[in-house]
Formats: sequence, structure tokens, C-alpha cells
Amino acid sequence: MKGITFRAWQGGHYVTLAELLVRLGSFGLGLTWRVEVDEVVDPRVPEMERRSEGAGMDTLTLLSLTTPFLQLIDAEARGFAEDGLAVVLTEVDSSL
Repeated sequence: MKGITFRAWQGGHYVTLAELLVRLGSFGLGLTWRVEVDEVVDPRVPEMERRSEGAGMDTLTLLSLTTPFLQLIDAEARGFAEDGLAVVLTEVDSSL
């Protein structure tokens, strides 16, 4: 799978998972998501992981759990289309 890597902090702005989901546009709306987080730093994380079980959650549900300003540490959000894995968003130590 091809990918890009960038620092989560862009100047004084932290690029959140919610921002990345929005940037996926219509492509992202059709995906089903599964999220795994190694370090729970926010009370929304257990709910996000619970909804990831089984068939996963739709993009709007994930978006509702990631705002406002949720920072994840050592987390991976995998987006699936009908034909399999389509995109992986990874946050590492809040710096990548």
C-alpha cells in the first residue's frame, strides 16, 4: 500500500483525525471503519473501539467520535470499502 507521512503539528495547528476524515471527501463517506488505539487518553476512545467491533462503523459515526480536537496516541483507523481495505490512517505519539 502506498502512503504519505507528515507531522501532526503543522505550525501551531494539530491535524486531527476528524480533519483527515473530512479531507477524504466523498471517497471517505462510503467506508466502514475499524479503529485500534494502544494508549487511551480520552473517554471517547473506548466507545470508538466498541463500535469498531464486528462490522465496524460508518464514517459519520467515526467523525462524531473524533471531534472536537481528539488526539490519539499509537492509533490506527482502517477504512474498508466493499472490495477490502481502502485506507489506513495512523497516529504515532501525537507527532506523526
